[in-house]
Amino acid sequence: MAAPLELSCWGGGWGLPSVHSESLVVLAYAKFSGAPLKVNVIDNTWRGSRGDVPILTTEDSIVSQPAKILNFLRKQNYNADYELSAKQGADTLAYIALLEEKLLPAVLHTFWVETDNYFTVTKPWFASRIPFPLSLILPGRMSRGALNRILLTRGEPPLYHVQEVEAQIYRDAKECLNLLSNRLGTSQFFFGDTPSTLDAYVFGFLAPLYKIRFPKVHLQEHLKQLSNLCRFCDDILNSYFRLSLGDG
Repeated sequence: MAAPLELSCWGGGWGLPSVHSESLVVLAYAKFSGAPLKVNVIDNTWRGSRGDVPILTTEDSIVSQPAKILNFLRKQNYNADYELSAKQGADTLAYIALLEEKLLPAVLHTFWVETDNYFTVTKPWFASRIPFPLSLILPGRMSRGALNRILLTRGEPPLYHVQEVEAQIYRDAKECLNLLSNRLGTSQFFFGDTPSTLDAYVFGFLAPLYKIRFPKVHLQEHLKQLSNLCRFCDDILNSYFRLSLGDG
């Protein structure tokens, strides 16, 4: 393809190419499909709009949101799913919906709402990559956005407090992790020996939970008991990101 594909995304740490789940989904899919991305890591000199990161830019297109970026890459013949059956394609959509409904709220809560994690890890990390004075404003805005997204995902009226649904959020997330572990079993990837869209999504959601050192780790502790999911994350990191890992 003549036009370069440039991806703007949050960078890495703790041995991850990105600490941001949605950025990780796109980075993993690009590796799986062979898409030749030029990755522009956000740092404190970056001056673009941050609301929709990751952002894919070509000569004539700007695409945001992982699902839309992956669809764009497939249209350019970078397809990690070409060997999947129709049933496996349907299963992929069902599991992605499950991840977004059951696991994403707990990931967002762990990063952006859990007070100790936010002030000790999340806020300092993101603020260090945002130019002043936005570094004083944007992390708080991102935290509020995450909270609103949690409440919308839960289907609760906006006047509800997240504390009222917090226990259910983590119950749902642990149930989702158990389902993923059972589905993966002893396989290398979710549909056999070749990674696909579903593997990119699962990796993007799980790897930050698995690797980032948070002070409050209740969901992380549950994930680390599911050894096949941890092995899955480690295998993808070692096989696809060995040369581009952040130091943390």
